[in-house]
Amino acid sequence: MLEKVKQARQQWGGSNLLIDTWLNKRQELIVTYCQIAGIPPYEENAHQLPKDEEISEFCNRLVDYVSTGHFEVYREVVSACEIHGESSIFHVDELIPKISVSTEMALEFTEKYADNEHVFNKFDTHLSTLIEGLEQRFELEDQLLSNLHEKYSTLA
Repeated sequence: MLEKVKQARQQWGGSNLLIDTWLNKRQELIVTYCQIAGIPPYEENAHQLPKDEEISEFCNRLVDYVSTGHFEVYREVVSACEIHGESSIFHVDELIPKISVSTEMALEFTEKYADNEHVFNKFDTHLSTLIEGLEQRFELEDQLLSNLHEKYSTLA
């Protein structure tokens, strides 16, 4: 996942400050996920449950990332698409509902685990399902940005 963030930065980095900030938030979210999941270089945590503070931090980053997408980045993309024609609007209208599926997953996860009164019996399963949804989300978001960038060379 971090490699894909690096690729996204190479493709769209520097074309728009909001996109740069958003990609930084994506990277921070992925790093925090690796920490709570015990994925290298954080494998020393692999055989223990994450601390409440770590889960809360992950949930905060998750909500921040999702919110930035919906309330800032997508608005800018939609605005640019309105300027650049119907094929772009169609692309946005096709992708946003698919992205929204992972938004619901993120909000459900956060609601369940961000309050520091965790029920850990299915935490690993929920985290795994969430990260699969986020990976799909990242791919869809990248399609959206790629389409816009390829057609119009600069974002907004």
